[in-house]
Amino acid sequence: MTDVDVAIAHAHHEEWARIVATLAKRFGDLDIAEEMASEAFAVALERWPVDGVPPNPGAWLTVTANRKAIDRFRREARRQEKHQEAMIISDLLDSPSLDDDRLRLVFTCCHPALSLEARVALTLRMVGGLTVAEIARAFLVHEEAMGQRITRAKAKIKAAKIPYYVPSREDLPSRVTGVLAVLYLVFNEGYLASNPEKEAVRQDLTAEAIRLTRLVHELMPDDGEVAGLLALMLLTDARRSARVSLSGELVTLEEQDRSTWDRQLITEGHALVRERLASGLAPGRYQLLAAINAVHTDAPDISDTDWSQIIALYDQLLHLEPSPVVQLNRAVALAELDGPQVALAEIDALSLEDYHAFHAARAHFLRRLGRGNEARTSYDRAIALAGNTAETRYLLRRRDELGDE
Repeated sequence: MTDVDVAIAHAHHEEWARIVATLAKRFGDLDIAEEMASEAFAVALERWPVDGVPPNPGAWLTVTANRKAIDRFRREARRQEKHQEAMIISDLLDSPSLDDDRLRLVFTCCHPALSLEARVALTLRMVGGLTVAEIARAFLVHEEAMGQRITRAKAKIKAAKIPYYVPSREDLPSRVTGVLAVLYLVFNEGYLASNPEKEAVRQDLTAEAIRLTRLVHELMPDDGEVAGLLALMLLTDARRSARVSLSGELVTLEEQDRSTWDRQLITEGHALVRERLASGLAPGRYQLLAAINAVHTDAPDISDTDWSQIIALYDQLLHLEPSPVVQLNRAVALAELDGPQVALAEIDALSLEDYHAFHAARAHFLRRLGRGNEARTSYDRAIALAGNTAETRYLLRRRDELGDE
């Protein structure tokens, strides 16, 4: 890879969402914003090898994309009226409390006229910069189906003439569910990237998700789920430095060096969890997940973990969200309390054949039961489905160790 390729890849990673947000805000068309950003990067591929990388690549790309958008509007006179309308709406409704471009774009893509799944998928693409393949893996669906979902979401925006503006404070509650789902998935992609060509842990994504969630928390300080998601992110990110070994292999919670965990983030996360518990209000999904992580991060060692409390929290979560993934996670905790045989019986009833974590958990239970050949088969299936290189290395090692057992 040449220096120019590296510069363009870095600029794409750092500037893509900002450029799209700027153009979408100015011109009122998400498709054009994305197309012009792509064209600007194409021009960079042609020009930078000849002219050299500019001192400020992001500014150069923004100016180039902006000029191309203006040229397009001039060529298509019928779009001019729509352009002016979007500019007026943006000027009138812009809010100083939401002056962050990426957060503005998140709320715009999460318009209630779109289905929740469409809002999440579109925003992950436009704001998180995730590929269609990465988003498909996050939703556990095929890439083609996800591509169609994103295309339909863009078409719905055009057909419904949904304006690109910052929602009023009264509109925030109707959009926050989709926004939180987006930020949660962006964070998850950063904490354990699904693309094998990317770094196992993408700190840029986790940091941006936390930053944006903090902004939402400032806007909606009394919303329990916003506080819960922020706590969940902080408590999870506190373990980041222990997540992957120097050799690039995933380190499980059981094997992590807890002395390397970020105590400042843990303290902040615990405070948010306690604050929500003190409110006396029924917790939502993110609050329960944060509470589960609070139990984990409160234990000085894996053997000190209060598994009974974790299972009780998963039971509450299952009441709210009766999903097979939640049942799988509960079974992992159940294995620590009642043994792998009971946990295996629980997960064998689940329909998660295309989910790598299901097969990894099954292999772990079978291994503990001394059923090596069956465990090897489950490891093979988990390895075939895993997208993260660090996780694949961990699974390969665990499978190969079966030969010595």
